[in-house]
Amino acid sequence: MTPLLYLASQSPRRLQLLGQLGLHPELLLPGDDEDAEALEAVQPGEVPEVYCARVTRAKLDAAVARRAARGVAPGVILCADTTVAVDQLILGKPVDDADAARMLTLMSGRQHRVITAIAVSDGVRYEQALQVSTVEFAPLSPAQIARYVASREPFGKAGAYAIQSQAAAWIVNISGSYSGIMGLPLFETATLLAKFGVNV
Repeated sequence: MTPLLYLASQSPRRLQLLGQLGLHPELLLPGDDEDAEALEAVQPGEVPEVYCARVTRAKLDAAVARRAARGVAPGVILCADTTVAVDQLILGKPVDDADAARMLTLMSGRQHRVITAIAVSDGVRYEQALQVSTVEFAPLSPAQIARYVASREPFGKAGAYAIQSQAAAWIVNISGSYSGIMGLPLFETATLLAKFGVNV
């Protein structure tokens, strides 16, 4: 029998991507008593790949504790986090219009990395994977950046853009995983879940 699957993420894109695999997880989201944003604080000198993996593990640990505290049925918990990086600079979620414009200007006419970590646990065992893709943006004019920021699309997204939005028109080249850039690399996710008896 396939175990119950929980998704510890508020991202509608991750839910959609799991649905693409035929999976329909229960959501296991932080309560008002949890400071989920605090888990995303960058530590001094932390490189993007290490940061992404650490944050994902911390989010998974919190979700495992949350499941136990709430007394819900045992199951397999999936957690993920996506980080955008220009060289060793981590680009998180923009805090305002100027921050979004700053990030997009940094990525204009050059390559950046989209790093997604996936972590899975059944409360006893733990598995994690990291997927790194490279995205190249065309040069962007200040007017293009201003229009995109005005659309409000950058907000709530690492690196201030979503690949499935109008920003797709700027992408010259992708090397890696399209679903990983969206926030959940499906090959790595399916491989990890299979280790816990969740097959697709």
